[in-house]
Amino acid sequence: MYTISKESTKKAWAGAIAEPAKEFPLTQLPIISGKIPDGLRGKLYRNGPARLERGGRRMGHWFDGDGAILSVNFTDAGATAVYRYVQTTGYKQEAAADKLLYGNYGMTAPGAFWNQLLKPVKNAANTSVIALPDKLLALWEAGRPHALDLQTLETWGEDDLGELNKGLPYSAHYKRDDQTGEIFNFGIIPGLNAKLNIYRSDATGKIIQQTTYPLDGIPTVHDFVLAGQYLVFCIPPVRLNFFPVLLGSSFGDALEWKPQLGTQILVFDRQTLSLVSRSETKPWFQWHFVNGHLDASGSAIIDIACYEDFQTNQYLKEVPTGKTHTSAQSTLTRVHLQPQTGKVTSIEQILDRHCEFPKVPDQNVGQASRYTYFSSFSKGTDISQELVNAIARFDFQTQTLVETNLKPNFYPSEPQPAQDAQNPQQNWVITVVYDGNSHSSEVWVFDSDRLDAEPVCKLGLPSVIPHGFHGTWNPA
Repeated sequence: MYTISKESTKKAWAGAIAEPAKEFPLTQLPIISGKIPDGLRGKLYRNGPARLERGGRRMGHWFDGDGAILSVNFTDAGATAVYRYVQTTGYKQEAAADKLLYGNYGMTAPGAFWNQLLKPVKNAANTSVIALPDKLLALWEAGRPHALDLQTLETWGEDDLGELNKGLPYSAHYKRDDQTGEIFNFGIIPGLNAKLNIYRSDATGKIIQQTTYPLDGIPTVHDFVLAGQYLVFCIPPVRLNFFPVLLGSSFGDALEWKPQLGTQILVFDRQTLSLVSRSETKPWFQWHFVNGHLDASGSAIIDIACYEDFQTNQYLKEVPTGKTHTSAQSTLTRVHLQPQTGKVTSIEQILDRHCEFPKVPDQNVGQASRYTYFSSFSKGTDISQELVNAIARFDFQTQTLVETNLKPNFYPSEPQPAQDAQNPQQNWVITVVYDGNSHSSEVWVFDSDRLDAEPVCKLGLPSVIPHGFHGTWNPA
């Protein structure tokens, strides 16, 4: 943990996390410029760490912040929004005590050193969301999801989805098949050797099938990919060393980069959840997959946001301080593999540009997608000191990149594609932008074909929304 300090040398992005975010009730959003497209009807939900300090103490890592949900509803009458913290047990207890009580990914529990071992890690509910027919789930990879009201964002409590008994974790990076409605996800159960739990759910979110597979050591597994009939996991060569944890280190600081282990490829059948193949290939690290699909020959094409090492963890640890100095570039990379054997036949860097928070349109998840959207840095940015300050779209068909051209000190969130309700060929891209010049946040809507042009609509938000992680689009 860190004490809070004020430094004039901090970049403009630091203003968004300098203070805990302020909730706001259902509010009509003013249109700053342009107009809401007639075919853009539905809700944007976004999740992210909104409070990174309490009682004068900073949290140890960006991953530790308390989650808050932003909902923006696009209707015929305009747009409304509501913003609320997820009322987890840990959040409520720390709010009552006005101090930090729990450890988490990047920090140890305050007090005696044995608190780190005896106190449970706080479920921060801060990473992503999934909109189900009757509820919204706030997701955090090391615990159960929290259910919220789709309209008011009132927290109902932890949800076991019918099968998450005994605290089984449910990751933040689910994959939903737009055609069948099936939802796939996983959870890592720690131990001397961790276990990978894989879940298949129906369209309501209820888990209808699960399996468990043993892993080597305790790796960092943040995401996976759906590729046709397969679920593919790439296990990077990062392992938790438990000895530093026993001596008082945080979990995040006890993760070790071991490139000699290589990257393990696990391929599962999506229907039976049985292992199809296991293999090893060159070392890399990824937080996020872009998408996956099968080509005409049956080969799996896996697109990832690929890092050469694990320096990204140090960069993300620095974010809560408001000042970063570690360079960690991720690039859009394509992996070809044979699912029946797991053999990797090629690894190709598609772009030499930073790629994070990648997305494809919902209807293309698990299938070939012409377009990939992602967060990036504008050219000339010192990536060791800045947060992502651009969004981009790569066209695999024409091999062209189009990206935003924003003024200095504007920071857009993960780009969210949204299909037009009147014209399925039209897609919009929604992003929440922090303006570091005026210390305010806005919702911007771009024409997906014209990211390099001005947004078609800008909406004002009542308060600053801190830099967040992931969201979803729920069409009306």
